[in-house]
Parts: sequence; structure tokens; C-alpha cells
Amino acid sequence: MDFQALFQFLEELQQNNHKDWMDANRKHYHAIRNDFVSWLDDLDNKLANIDPEYYPTPGKKGINRINNNLLFHPNKPVYKDHFGAGLDQKTKQGDFYIEIGIKKGVLAGGYWRPDNKLLQSIREGIDYNGEELVKIINKKSFKDTFGGLYAEDEMLKSAPKGYSKDHEHIHLLRYRTFAVIHDLKQEQILAPDFTDYVIAVYKEMLPFRRYLREAVTV
Repeated sequence: MDFQALFQFLEELQQNNHKDWMDANRKHYHAIRNDFVSWLDDLDNKLANIDPEYYPTPGKKGINRINNNLLFHPNKPVYKDHFGAGLDQKTKQGDFYIEIGIKKGVLAGGYWRPDNKLLQSIREGIDYNGEELVKIINKKSFKDTFGGLYAEDEMLKSAPKGYSKDHEHIHLLRYRTFAVIHDLKQEQILAPDFTDYVIAVYKEMLPFRRYLREAVTV
């Protein structure tokens, strides 16, 4: 995958963020998109080989639309400034997310604002075996990679219904989003070993995602 070409295309797109330019350059867009899909397919195969519970997700299924949803966000530009995809995508929640953009790049996983049923399952898992989650997120390599759980989403101000405010793991129970993010620098993406780097981050994230996977399926 020529990520330099991908960045160049995105730069040009942001300077000409309108349908007329995209229509005139659609062949170029599809060439970049197809390369990214092929890279995702290769990554998908590699991840499936290291994780027995991985749910194979072809690049064409995992890749997101480059158009912004103007119906709900009318003030956004027509096109995004990144290519994004979700792998290990059995459902639309809990996948392994990849974003390659000119302003930022991220690798992420977990549950963003899960519905009430999933959220309750995660909290029940913490109530039953919160020590295991604490062990995972307090591991030094985990902290070095992700910093901790995603904390920008607003947390509950008190204990969730059915749990005591004195619960041993009350801090974790107050989360509404259970996810982690690893920021990517452009030079990391352009490095020849980038795919190996992504796999290393995935492996570090795996115990966390397995914990959540078990919580929502038990």
C-alpha cells in the first residue's frame, strides 16, 4: 500500500472538497480506495491467523464511506479527511478500528456508547470479575500503548442503578464507553513495517477486547 499516495490524495481532496472535483478525480479515488482495501484484506488475514476468535472481515465490508453524513451534520465538509475501516466486525460495535488521515491516525477498539443491554453486560462482568480488567489496563505495556481507557466521554456522576457507590470497582462502573485508542504519527504509517506495527498494537489490545467479548456473550 502506497500510503504516501493516500495522504497526497487526501490533501488534494481537502483543498477541493466538493462533488465536482471528486467526480473529475473519481478514477484516482477508486485506485487509492482499492489499494487500501487490498491492504485491509492482507491485514485481515494476518489478524485471523493470530486470533482464533477473530471474525474475518473483508476490506470491502470493513471500509467506511468517505462521504460525511450531511443529513445529521450539515456543517461538515462533503468528504472526510481520512480513510477508516472496522475489522473483526461481527457487529457494528466492538470492532478493531483503523483510521488513516492527514490530521491524525488511530487504532482503536472496544465499545463506544454501547446500548443499554451491552452496557449492562459489561458492568455485570466488572461486578463479577473486575479484578481481571484492572489487571489488564494497569499493565505497563498497555498503559504505554493506550494510556488507559478512553476517558473523553462523559462518565456517570454516581453509581449506575443497581450498584453501590462503595463498590470496589465503582470508577470502572461509571464509564459509558469502554474503549482504547492508540494515536498514529504519519511517519509511523509511512514506515515499511507499518503492518507489523498495527499487529503489535492489536496484540496489546487483545486481552482487553477478549474481556469485553466475554462480558457481552456470557
